[in-house]
Amino acid sequence: MLCSLLQLSLHVSHLESLPDAELDRLLGVVVDVENLFMCVHKEEDADTKQVYFYLFKLLRKSILQLSRPVVEGPLGNPPFERPSIAKGVTNFVLYKFSQLPPRDWQTMYDLAKMFLHCLNHWKLETPTARKALMTSDDISAYKVNYTRWLCYCHVPAFCDSLPHYDTTVIFGRTLLKSVFQTMRKQLLSKFRAEKDKMPAEKRTLVLTHFPRFLSHLEEEIFEANSPIWDPEFRASPPAHVQQQQQQMLQAAGSSRSASDSDSLSMGLGGRKRQLEDDGGAPGGKRQRHHFDDDLDATIAEVVAVIDEQTRMLGPQAILPEHAPRDEAAKIEEKRNLIEFHVVSNSLTEKVPKQTMLWLISLQNVFSHQLPRMPKEYITRLVFDPKHKTLALIKEGRPIGGICFRMFASQGFTEIVFCAVTSNEQVKGYGTHLM
Repeated sequence: MLCSLLQLSLHVSHLESLPDAELDRLLGVVVDVENLFMCVHKEEDADTKQVYFYLFKLLRKSILQLSRPVVEGPLGNPPFERPSIAKGVTNFVLYKFSQLPPRDWQTMYDLAKMFLHCLNHWKLETPTARKALMTSDDISAYKVNYTRWLCYCHVPAFCDSLPHYDTTVIFGRTLLKSVFQTMRKQLLSKFRAEKDKMPAEKRTLVLTHFPRFLSHLEEEIFEANSPIWDPEFRASPPAHVQQQQQQMLQAAGSSRSASDSDSLSMGLGGRKRQLEDDGGAPGGKRQRHHFDDDLDATIAEVVAVIDEQTRMLGPQAILPEHAPRDEAAKIEEKRNLIEFHVVSNSLTEKVPKQTMLWLISLQNVFSHQLPRMPKEYITRLVFDPKHKTLALIKEGRPIGGICFRMFASQGFTEIVFCAVTSNEQVKGYGTHLM
């Protein structure tokens, strides 16, 4: 026993001088390595498996070298094309619909938000699945973009160790052309299948206005000389939007600088998506001077903000307004898109490897979503055999859960932690868990 402790002490001796924050980061990378290991073994597509394996080795190397993982090689750094999809769609709304009355213009703008939101959460088809539909040159370009999407958009959604970008902010017209028609067909089919669950107003929006919107957008996507894809495209918002900006600026007080007017563009507030036009990673800042100079950040902000349920126009809004908050989660459970499992540690029986991996992932979810809770405390309770955790599993990995302890003799159960990972919130999962 003493020998084992000495060996363990030597094994972690190089970590003694590291601050707690760095140790927590490295533990997070370890969890991501485990998740990618599972992805590699579950994935059947050869191209996708290869990318998962590359990222798995990249994260493992960063642990050994105590460094931060950086995707290198011929993929390049985001953004990959200018203008971005987000800016192109914003240009499209300004170019095509600025002359409409305020209410009609707002409808087009809301449809653009919905389209961008759907694309940011769209799972791209593998190059193998698209090979029969594309020429050899097109499939080669698509394979590069698919690999970029995996590395910068898809995998970082469940691996916090890698920087995450929205698809619409780092990709441009090339990717949009390759996925638009398939995405359009599947979106409209989904909406038609769900039409009986929609309120009349939303049914009209997604079954009447949205197909027309997509038809107009398709023309501009495939039109060789469409001005919306010109990097120098400049257009002012409609007069009523400019008036709203001025009113909001006046209400905010004269101390607000002129550059802040962009943060109120199109009557929007909230979190900024800080991706620089020069290709910098998220987190950079720059001075703003004109409405048109930062349409990328403005529209990315819209995509990032989830409106209140009564105004939401994304996929979640196809449910009736009076439906229970967890109605969408119930439907996903019926379709086996999500599963629920009660897992716990044990000191007397052998714990399955799958259970232990899930417990590690759940500990990471609780730590990430409850930053003020000491990580040691979370770890101790999650792995305490007296506690159990109801795990919400999606695509083979925990995205949320409730850690609890039962006091059977006293007739009650104590809930210790309850959390859902940030990119899966506002979908009714928490309500369904409870």
